[in-house]
Amino acid sequence: MLRILHSLPRTHKLLLLPVATMVTVLGAQKIVSIVEDTQSPDPVADTHFLPLSPESRPGLPSLDTEHLPVADAIAVASQALDATRETIPLSQLVPSEIVDIEIPARSDESDLEATAEPLTAGLSPTHQEGDVAPAQIDDAALHIALVLGTLTSGMLDDSIPTGEDVPATSYDDVSDEELALFDEGPIVLEEEIAASEPYVPEWETYTVEPGDTFAVLAQKRLGLGYGEAMELLESLPEPRLLTHWRPGNQFEYQLDEEGQLALLRVMKNGREGVIVERADEAFDVAAIERTGEAAQRLFAGTVSGSFVRSAQATGLSINEISQVSHLLEKKLDFRRDTRRGDEFQVLVESDVIDGENYDSRVLAVQYQGERMNLTVVRNSDDSNFYTPDGQSLDAAFRRHPFDGSYRLSSSFNPNRKHPVTGRISPHKGTDFAMPIGTPIVSPADGRIEKVGNHPLAGRYVVIRHDNGYRTRYLHLSRQLVSRGERVAMGERIALSGNTGRSTGPHLHYEVHVKNRPVDAMQVSLPESKSLTGEALAAFQSEAEPLLATLESGETGPVVARADSERNTDDDS
Repeated sequence: MLRILHSLPRTHKLLLLPVATMVTVLGAQKIVSIVEDTQSPDPVADTHFLPLSPESRPGLPSLDTEHLPVADAIAVASQALDATRETIPLSQLVPSEIVDIEIPARSDESDLEATAEPLTAGLSPTHQEGDVAPAQIDDAALHIALVLGTLTSGMLDDSIPTGEDVPATSYDDVSDEELALFDEGPIVLEEEIAASEPYVPEWETYTVEPGDTFAVLAQKRLGLGYGEAMELLESLPEPRLLTHWRPGNQFEYQLDEEGQLALLRVMKNGREGVIVERADEAFDVAAIERTGEAAQRLFAGTVSGSFVRSAQATGLSINEISQVSHLLEKKLDFRRDTRRGDEFQVLVESDVIDGENYDSRVLAVQYQGERMNLTVVRNSDDSNFYTPDGQSLDAAFRRHPFDGSYRLSSSFNPNRKHPVTGRISPHKGTDFAMPIGTPIVSPADGRIEKVGNHPLAGRYVVIRHDNGYRTRYLHLSRQLVSRGERVAMGERIALSGNTGRSTGPHLHYEVHVKNRPVDAMQVSLPESKSLTGEALAAFQSEAEPLLATLESGETGPVVARADSERNTDDDS
């Protein structure tokens, strides 16, 4: 029947639409009745029904589940109609016969009572009150019939041009109140995107204000309890970073989705700091060291008074001045050899981070004075300083076994007389008055020969050096080496003291050449080896641009100069 209706012209379809709709309703009702009867406990033996697939479930199919294609659904409906009644030729159907068809009442009266509207409502104007009400149509059957009737009205007609209105519709009215029950509110694009993206913590910065304490801030901003805050402080190598801060100090942190601390970053200065990561039940701490951009600075000055004050006038820092002083004192006696008007230049390299200089390194120094001219350049291969021709400033044997300057309290004197007995009592060493605990270093490479404690000498150390010299250190407060241990030039071996027979805190220092004591302040000391061959060539190639900088004074972001007109201090 549907094939015949589908083949008719569009005008005929519109005329026969009521007839086709009614027939479809009746067929759908019959299909539903048959399916329900087959699912009852005692189905009628001779009932004809369509077989169900093994995957089917009891009850009517839901429109939300997967359905057959429309063409297949129509074919199934046609077969059901043909199986349940005799086919009536379309030409013999008249409206009165269709309207007056009576449908046998279903056996389940409870279903009839639950039905919302009778079949005759709105279909036949000839129906009178008092007539027997026909059976009511199931809602699911009515819905199937409406869908099939709508499809047969032209939705499957390939002749409908694209863009022309298609007679597809729905027959259920939904009120505004019913729609409001499912209203989810307006869609905000930003909120939808944010909800779909994973949580990514961001760094936040807090600036310390007067009265702030870490324990309070940890609870207010970091989501930590008091016990957790104390545990975090104990995990830091320097708790003062968070307990001894000042207004204006800053720290950075990240919070997790629950608003609790995930990461904490605290900088000690522009270069060094720590980062704290919160683990399951502990805090992991790692050191931070920022790298900067290396920059060279050239300082030039004229000695006017002390060298230290003159160097400060150029802008050199205390640390940089200390490096230069230790370098020049190997050849220059600042008390006797410096003169007013002596000129000097210092080339320094630093790591610049946020406008601050860190890890300053002296690259080259030039001193032009009345009593001495000296130019030295750092060799990057061993970090030692050499003259332009490759001569080292570091002697193979240091004159003093300590850093700094201390008063010589008693000189070497083989003919010294005892102050009480008047007899000859030679003084075989040189005494330096210094505070107890002053570090004592080895003047050259060697091996520890003796370590002990004597009633007269007190605690002592003896070193045999590689060049055959021996040195002795008496009246020590503590030895830092053991017998047989290898030591290098400049390595700490002991701390000065006042042990044994001594009139005051001092170091008794002896130098022995060929097992005979000599004056440590006058004996000729072995010179170090100079650079030769490829090492000398590499050094001179590296030193060339640094020497050019000292001559021109134009390299580096800062060129400072101080002369006698800028500094008139006369501090000797």
